[in-house]
Amino acid sequence: MKQKLLVIIGPTAVGKTKLSVELAKRLNGEIISGDSMQIYKGMDIGTAKVKEAEMEGIPHHLIDIKDPEESFSAAEFQDLVRGEITRIADKGKLPIIAGGTGLYIQSVIYDYQFSDTPADLDFRKLLEERALAIGNEALHQELAAVDPDSAQQIHPNNIRRVIRALEIYHCTGKTMKEFQSAQQPELLYDTALVGLTMDRELLYDRINLRVDLMMEEGLLDEVKELHDRGITECQSIQAIGYKELYDYLDGKVSLETAIENLKQNSRHYAKRQLTWFRNKMNVEWFDMTDTKNLSKKITEISQYVEGKLQVKSNTY
Repeated sequence: MKQKLLVIIGPTAVGKTKLSVELAKRLNGEIISGDSMQIYKGMDIGTAKVKEAEMEGIPHHLIDIKDPEESFSAAEFQDLVRGEITRIADKGKLPIIAGGTGLYIQSVIYDYQFSDTPADLDFRKLLEERALAIGNEALHQELAAVDPDSAQQIHPNNIRRVIRALEIYHCTGKTMKEFQSAQQPELLYDTALVGLTMDRELLYDRINLRVDLMMEEGLLDEVKELHDRGITECQSIQAIGYKELYDYLDGKVSLETAIENLKQNSRHYAKRQLTWFRNKMNVEWFDMTDTKNLSKKITEISQYVEGKLQVKSNTY
């Protein structure tokens, strides 16, 4: 018997946090963050961390476990989340992963063996030096020449993933998609994979509004504190919401331009998230466009999960 697991995915600002809490209340669950940036302390507003009031008493895991100076990998995430799944299940609760970092979530629910992934550390170091010499955009164009699918899904500034895709191609002669397909991973858990989607224009409006609210809540002060601490060449600062405001603090752009770039990059990221999930995972999609009937939609999703996992809701 495989362990039951609920996974809630979807683009930024689509409503994953609220849904995950509501389902946790109905299905006796606890929530594991599936976001690669919410692990960092002091990065609350820009990563849209769930607030204590929003948790409604539901335990949340893998939030605020790393300092911004520290690196974090999908392999480490895989190990930590699988441990949390076991601990939550041992308490008789339903583990619920909620987040938007597709590769990280995929690494948990499928039987991926990171130790089997090819590596060439000398080649990797060469690419790191090359990125410094020619710039991220140029290296991203080199990836596009040999692996256009990965290049479309990976932002040029996410240089670690650009280099990783190039490294896999260098070692195997296969694109990232071809290499992952050859692995033929199987689901490790009895998984209900719920995807949230929304009318594109409405989603973009929500993203723009979210950025405005983040600025009102003090995002600039949050970023400035990291900037003043000298945290610059770190994985955490590549997060959307931080790199754009770093450009402002470094005097490269005006604040107005930085905010517009933040909105634009967030919209582009949401589009890439949807493309990634649709191409990589067997997801049951639910449209959240009708925000006026949210309660009805939550009940519909809850009933789907109950049927898929054969669990009972406490709302009866």
